[in-house]
Amino acid sequence: MRLFDFTLKVNGFDIDKAKMALAEIQAKNDLEFETYIEDQKKAIITYHLEHNSFYKTLGKSIDLNDWNSVPIITKQHLQQPLEQRLSDGFTPKNVYINKTSGSSGDPFIFAKDKWCHALTWAEIMNRFGWYGIDFNTSKQARFYGIPLDKKGYYKERLKDYFSNRFRFSVFDLSDAAFENALTKFKNSEFDFINGYTSSIVQFAKFLKQKDLILTQICPNLKVCIVTSEMLFDDDKSLMETYFGVPVVNEYGASELDLIAFQNLKDEWQVNSETLYVEILDKNNTVLPYGEEGRIVVTSFYNKAHPFIRYDIGDIGILSEHSTYKKPVLKKLIGRTNDIVILPSGKKAAGLTFYYITKSVIENDGNVTEFIVEQSLLDTFIISYVSKTALSEVKKSIIKTEVIRYLEPHITINFRRVEKLRRSKSGKLKQFTSHLN
Repeated sequence: MRLFDFTLKVNGFDIDKAKMALAEIQAKNDLEFETYIEDQKKAIITYHLEHNSFYKTLGKSIDLNDWNSVPIITKQHLQQPLEQRLSDGFTPKNVYINKTSGSSGDPFIFAKDKWCHALTWAEIMNRFGWYGIDFNTSKQARFYGIPLDKKGYYKERLKDYFSNRFRFSVFDLSDAAFENALTKFKNSEFDFINGYTSSIVQFAKFLKQKDLILTQICPNLKVCIVTSEMLFDDDKSLMETYFGVPVVNEYGASELDLIAFQNLKDEWQVNSETLYVEILDKNNTVLPYGEEGRIVVTSFYNKAHPFIRYDIGDIGILSEHSTYKKPVLKKLIGRTNDIVILPSGKKAAGLTFYYITKSVIENDGNVTEFIVEQSLLDTFIISYVSKTALSEVKKSIIKTEVIRYLEPHITINFRRVEKLRRSKSGKLKQFTSHLN
């Protein structure tokens, strides 16, 4: 029995029909695909202007023949009761409901109609299939958060059972926890690893410490797919070395869909089948391929709730080689609220600061993980977990490098901690600015 497909159907998600619909979309040639995109853009706007009072108010000045007249939806727009945002005929009882993690600082509850959510799963299953993963038969080693309340905990464990996966806690990244994980890998035929980047990187560091290649004890392993947090090149290399399998980067948003997925040519291929992704500047002007700006996404199939030109809160670049049918995400730079503002007025992506520090701080293998926080305009705190405290020499090198890349007159304080603070979902935020 294809248990995963069966559970989707039982919950009202027609996965078989969704897979067929996705295959039909993918079969279109380049010219047909461009027409498909334009038709879907108009169709979803028309639908919500007719059936969604929230969107009618927002889109009063829309000209269907002028895409630039379509307003940008921000997360702040969506922070009102869900019932006020649902389209005619949809209620909390006949839609899929979830909530965003709040990593952008603006959490909200959202809804998808069941057909839209079925297509989301069809897209995910299609992309994982590139690497020989079948959700019905492939066993997953899952590094995710889990609710700590009893009801939420057992609900997730039940979903794990029907989804053929075993969940490892991302709240305990101690050597003892990883020893237990290693035993589980020895005794289980896991086909793939999936989960938060930072937690899986820590497992790879543990394997390096033990001088172990994971496929030597779990030969069934085919691929590791990381999501939700930034993946750096040196971390990817570390994981591929000590897991013995390719590491694939996924980029998605729970309120939308899978947005981009690394293909077999090592390109971060954007989902063009169910989404339309644009890069905009600060004036909401569409930027040409190759230029950096805000990532704005339109969901073609969500009739229950409008996500049309939705500013997801991330900054990125689409490759110059992108096409309508195959857009490629050249670079994901970080969240729009992760911007470093320096005393001179200069701005930089927060992950730039993190990356500069990372290149120095992890070379000796002493520091296992760290985060960077901006507390004042000229003050940054580096909190780190390590076997021994950072030497004054190492601290001095970090300060020198940060000043060299950014600017002088910056104060950097170091704080050694036993454990880094993670969000309720288990994600680790590498850079945080506490400036208003």
